[in-house]
Amino acid sequence: MSNHSVAHVTRPLNAGAAALVVLLAVSWGFNQVAVKLGIHDIPPLTQGALRSVGATMLVAAWCKWRGLPIFARDGSLWPGIAAGVFFGLEFLLIYQGLAYTTATRAVLFIYLAPFFVVLGTRIVLPADRFSPQQWLGLALSFAGMMIAFGVPTPALDPRQMIGDLMMIGAALAWAATTLIIKASSLIRVTAEKVLLYQLVISAPMLGIAAWLGGEHIVHAPSTLAIGALVYQTVWVVAVTYVVWFALIARYSANRLSAFTFLTPLFGVAAGRLVLNEPLTPAFVAAVALVVLGLVLVNRRSAESRARVPHARE
Repeated sequence: MSNHSVAHVTRPLNAGAAALVVLLAVSWGFNQVAVKLGIHDIPPLTQGALRSVGATMLVAAWCKWRGLPIFARDGSLWPGIAAGVFFGLEFLLIYQGLAYTTATRAVLFIYLAPFFVVLGTRIVLPADRFSPQQWLGLALSFAGMMIAFGVPTPALDPRQMIGDLMMIGAALAWAATTLIIKASSLIRVTAEKVLLYQLVISAPMLGIAAWLGGEHIVHAPSTLAIGALVYQTVWVVAVTYVVWFALIARYSANRLSAFTFLTPLFGVAAGRLVLNEPLTPAFVAAVALVVLGLVLVNRRSAESRARVPHARE
């Protein structure tokens, strides 16, 4: 692999990119609250299907206005379909798993995804292999999450175990989506097209699942529920997901995935601000551990500097 290629795969985040990822984590943390705000009027799978349909129209309109070639033959079709299937599967497993397990357990199992990304890169992107220092950083960030949410007790109810396994499956699907994008021809197409693959495929997956699950809207949604859905559709999916996929194309997938540990912490903070949910005294310690872990993950090792001596940051 050339120095240019290695730099492309292993590039650490600069200050601007790190600030962008923190903004994404804040947005995704509030997204968890938005789902809760709308869930009584618009069931979860229905929310997922509607936001995929709405975001598809918005992103497609943006591409048309910008003249972006979303239908060009660029060899991205099959990787795009695969990424879309895993994207849809991730949300199917999350929404269904929450019917069996608790939200706290769900968060901890979903955020095994960064570990799966790091393990997967050893196979598909060996140049982005983590050093012991970075593994320590990843472990510290996960430990911070466990402090914030509590260590899950063994599942006593078989249904809860099914839910936990669904969340682990969602984490695997999330990691698979990231790795497919980073290691395939999708890396060479626009972030908008990468997102459209996932939205176009996930919308019918979620819609069919909502129908099979018997979901239906029993009354006109409240203004609050509609506002929550608009926030998810316009800002979270149509904007932040495009930014996320653009960052995946440019920076190390491992380092980016580690930053997602901030999302559930911002979700807790958002719950406190919007839903008046309590914050525990351990929350500050949890945030400190996650931040320390991210510093270690994104600190460039001497080995990495030697491997790519002229890589542009």
